[in-house]
Amino acid sequence: MNTAPGNEPATDAATRYYRPEELVAFGSAVFEARGLPPEDATTVARDLVAADLRGLASHGVARIPIYCRRLRAKAINPRPQLRVERPAAAVAAIDGDDGIGFVVGHRAMDEAIALARQCGIGMAGIRRSTHYGMAALYVMQAIDAGMVSMAFTNSSPAMPAWGGRTNFHGAAPLAVGAPGGRHGDYVLDLAMTVIARGKIRLAASRGEPIPLGLALDTEGRPTTDARAAFEGVLLPFGGVKGSAIAFMMDIFSGVLTGAAFGGEVKSLYFDFSGPQNVGHLFIALRPDLFMPLQQYRDRMDEMIERAKAMPRAADCDEILIPGEPEARTAALRAVSGIPVTGDVIHTLREEAALAGTELPPGQAQAFASAR
Repeated sequence: MNTAPGNEPATDAATRYYRPEELVAFGSAVFEARGLPPEDATTVARDLVAADLRGLASHGVARIPIYCRRLRAKAINPRPQLRVERPAAAVAAIDGDDGIGFVVGHRAMDEAIALARQCGIGMAGIRRSTHYGMAALYVMQAIDAGMVSMAFTNSSPAMPAWGGRTNFHGAAPLAVGAPGGRHGDYVLDLAMTVIARGKIRLAASRGEPIPLGLALDTEGRPTTDARAAFEGVLLPFGGVKGSAIAFMMDIFSGVLTGAAFGGEVKSLYFDFSGPQNVGHLFIALRPDLFMPLQQYRDRMDEMIERAKAMPRAADCDEILIPGEPEARTAALRAVSGIPVTGDVIHTLREEAALAGTELPPGQAQAFASAR
């Protein structure tokens, strides 16, 4: 079980359980009050709830207040006019007009998917976007369309260039998706940091310590204080290798697309002076380019079966593929409800009051157990 900060089961005495549709309706109402069109408000709310369903509380409804604050500060354009150009046969260049990243991201993946259907492969480069939440959202969108995909993004500075002590690279999550067969889909979603920055923020808000080796404070010293870590720098996974991949992510997402890069992306939490200018790069391709589709799916099944049949390490009960733990959590929570901790409920109620709506009461216990 993953017990890193920001992952469930991190509950408190004030935790309440909510049905997914309750939180979607609440989030939609709040975002409409902040000026998003109804369809876009629902898209953002569904995406945040999808993260909570998959156990990624750091990217779920806990982020409603920060997106609303940026909307109030006019650092996010609630009604963007996206512009799409076709610089090459299988390429779309998209200006997100500073819209909320969820809306921009889904439109961009739609473009990449449409191009892949025509050309076999499609690529969309996006500039002038904003933070787009859980990166897995976009490769799951492609999986639903029957596509293999990759999603790159840069983000506000969260970790140093290798050897530095001040922020330069973003956490820049990488997502990869591949539709499977009987055994489900492959969904990889990982940040270039040892731990996602949103999890450090959530641990800081709860007053929880973090393990040593995840971050440095503002003086460049290792720390277990989540707040000091959030104000300092996170460390790359794999040492210099993770730092090198973060550099690559900024080239692909920022330099290549025309978005901000090299430490220029504005902080989601600390800089409300204007739009972030986040960059994304999406690639989609048909899985039947080299063989019939069913043969591809059979080969995916065979690969997963081989992996699961491998001799296990002493402390391993089951070999899981990327995305499998999250899919199981989502299936459970669709029945039992989503736990929302008391600290998050407090901030959501504050945001609800500003929006002229109310957070549903939820209930103290899970609704049911999935069997």
